[in-house]
Amino acid sequence: MAELATTAVVEGVEVDLRHWIGGERVASASTFADISPIDEAEIAQVHAGGAEEVDRAVAAARAAFPAWAGLPVAERSAILRRVADGIEARVEDLSRVETRDNGSLIRSHRRGVMPRVAMNFRFFADYAEEQLGHPDMDVRGHRERVSYDPAGVVAIITPWNAPLMLATWRIGPALAAGNTVVVKPPEWAPLTASLLADVMAEAGMPPGVFNVVQGSGREAGAPLTAHPGINRLCFTGSVPTAGVIAAAAAPNIVPLSFELGGKSPLVVFADADLDLAVDLAVEQFDNAGQVCLKAARMLVESSIAREFTARVVANAAQLRQGDPREEGTDVSALVHRTHFERMAGFVERALADGAKALLGGGPNDDLGGLYFRPTILVDAEPGSEILTEEVFGPVVTIETFETEDQAVEMANDTPFGLAATLVTGDPARAERVSGRLNAGTVWVNCFFVRDLGAPFGGNGKSGIGREGGIWSFDFYTDIKNSVFAPTGWRS
Repeated sequence: MAELATTAVVEGVEVDLRHWIGGERVASASTFADISPIDEAEIAQVHAGGAEEVDRAVAAARAAFPAWAGLPVAERSAILRRVADGIEARVEDLSRVETRDNGSLIRSHRRGVMPRVAMNFRFFADYAEEQLGHPDMDVRGHRERVSYDPAGVVAIITPWNAPLMLATWRIGPALAAGNTVVVKPPEWAPLTASLLADVMAEAGMPPGVFNVVQGSGREAGAPLTAHPGINRLCFTGSVPTAGVIAAAAAPNIVPLSFELGGKSPLVVFADADLDLAVDLAVEQFDNAGQVCLKAARMLVESSIAREFTARVVANAAQLRQGDPREEGTDVSALVHRTHFERMAGFVERALADGAKALLGGGPNDDLGGLYFRPTILVDAEPGSEILTEEVFGPVVTIETFETEDQAVEMANDTPFGLAATLVTGDPARAERVSGRLNAGTVWVNCFFVRDLGAPFGGNGKSGIGREGGIWSFDFYTDIKNSVFAPTGWRS
């Protein structure tokens, strides 16, 4: 039997294909193929973990927890800032590898995604050191103190559409709070988690504090979610998978943080800045539409619908689709053949049921592979799956409304409640409508703007809980209330 490779060179960057457990590389007896969306070529055979590797990683995290939790916050934060420094020094390497791995645009990685990865560590390091805490309270002469104690071992299961950014959005506060971490990266895009382990080691992260177990959801994810040694569980992904994870974690009474799907609206009123509305609409094709927050349902006041639709179609038709490694590319490929076929099925069924494609509507035959043309659909049947289910691709629908009440009713007519975008020129309407929209985040005349200190999460089937700022520390800690009496002291 041939010896399994331990490293691969990806876009000129050497990546270790083994797990990172207890501060060292750990090999497995089997591997899984990592396929690039760009050309469906195999990048590498990545070491595949299972129950044995999960047990070893959780044991390492539990062993490292007391010392890491016992470090002064300033010392933990100093290490996390060195991690941020290491990420900033490797933005180009991380960008090239993740672009090859999941097909996202290299320009987005260079300019926004990877700098945000570093910020995820720096922000929460600063927050833990400077802002985490609560002033003592006086209760009838008694001193009452609220403290944030690390919870223990945090399991983090991350998605493929922005694997490193969405992982570190949780790794950062979990570590800053004094927890240790076991990460299972997505099998469709696992490689930057391995590079993060290198950065952690170079920054002086103690062994066992940060661990990575690669593998499938069935082989590695399932034993991790059911493991009795974890104290918090975070997952970003689909609603059905979240149900399976919740059932697995329930016997251990493990607190959960879920960021799930969305079917978000873009609501455009006739008093809106139409140039702005069109720009925001076309922006929804970012990352080939593989964005949980994407406004997939465009609800437009009927009096401007014709002009709005024509301009969105014209502008979206100018988007350049192609190799994401080229700076000029606007829309790339879908992440995997399985996902491509699922997403294409939504469009095929919608067209068969009477919807019309004003743009796109199928694969990009000029490029082949996993490239699906940016698609704009109208005349979809009310209540049909294209209007109610998360498609997660470069597909949007346009519907019209007559009144403000109808706009709100249509926007909220979904079991999801992750985000909503509202475009209006009337400040009073902005206040009224934003207050009535069922969403964890509402953007008014903007999109994708959020401070790391603000809460993030979804309503309904879009998730459980909120993270960001103090809300992250509320989840990643056990909050203790201690009351000290004024009497009974010997001194």
